[in-house]
Amino acid sequence: MKILVTGGAGFIGSAVIRRAIERGHSIVNVDALTYAACLDNVASVSKSPKYSFEHADIRDRNALDDIFEKHQPDAVMHLAAESHVDRSIDGPADFIETNVNGTFNMLEVARNYWQFHGKPETFRFHHVSTDEVFGSLPDDPDVQFTEETPYDPRSPYSASKASSDHLVRAWHETYGLPVVLTNCSNNYGPYHFPEKLVPVIILNALAGKTLPIYGNGRNIRDWLYVEDHANALLLVLAQGTNGRSYNIGGENERTNLELVQTLCKILDRLKPRSSGAYEELITFVQDRPGHDARYAIDPRRIRDELDWRPSVTVEEGLEKTVQWYLDNEDWWKPFQNRTGVGERLGTKS
Repeated sequence: MKILVTGGAGFIGSAVIRRAIERGHSIVNVDALTYAACLDNVASVSKSPKYSFEHADIRDRNALDDIFEKHQPDAVMHLAAESHVDRSIDGPADFIETNVNGTFNMLEVARNYWQFHGKPETFRFHHVSTDEVFGSLPDDPDVQFTEETPYDPRSPYSASKASSDHLVRAWHETYGLPVVLTNCSNNYGPYHFPEKLVPVIILNALAGKTLPIYGNGRNIRDWLYVEDHANALLLVLAQGTNGRSYNIGGENERTNLELVQTLCKILDRLKPRSSGAYEELITFVQDRPGHDARYAIDPRRIRDELDWRPSVTVEEGLEKTVQWYLDNEDWWKPFQNRTGVGERLGTKS
């Protein structure tokens, strides 16, 4: 299968590409190479004859038309997006332009391509989204997000992703475009750009800096190891029912404070400080505006229909992640000079 992947130089997209090429798929990686992208993420497969790269922005309709015509993909995995909630608070325009207008462009180009080629039933447009579109949950373990949970986005980022989800469903219902959708919980793992919680904590700890936690640290997230997510995404593309959505979760709910404490304990073992424990560096900082209290995924649909479950616990995945950052300073060190990295963002309200 030839798969066109948008955002393939990013965190999740690159994990998908690495795994897809391992499985024998041909890949066309379409990426604008914005601040959080890095082609080193796919260096291990970039020499493969099954890999092609196109430097293009999904906001550029003409470029997308040319790429589809040139490569003739069998399927699309649409991951390109602005994804950092804090940045969306400070500058929402980029999120609307990329996540909403860019998705519209992708849908139109894919629809025209699909129609021109006789509407093949095997074609799929896989739209990759987030659980943040569902809003916030109460602190009740019996209540989780399902695929039927009403949308209730609370940030410019989640609103832009909710909008793109609605567009994908509309293009399926109105034009018959074959689509599948997935909404995932918080990802973590190797190649994670160092502005999100897990890499920020690891790299701050290694530098002896404070470990910032928003508010009181009681916000709960379900944590999904990125390699598990990549496996699930490829499974949904291959076996998911046309027009159906699938929630992908790690079955690993933790408060932010618990997560950071786990990271500290792992670092204490793998890279001890000269004196004291890493947990002593934890500092509570001003909360993010509109910070959702809890996300939790009910994974029954993907488990029952596609026989998928995560392969690692959060403790196992975090240990793999910490060790990867310890072993790959040459990858993350250059990012320290990129705009916004290491700065507190998202305090505007």
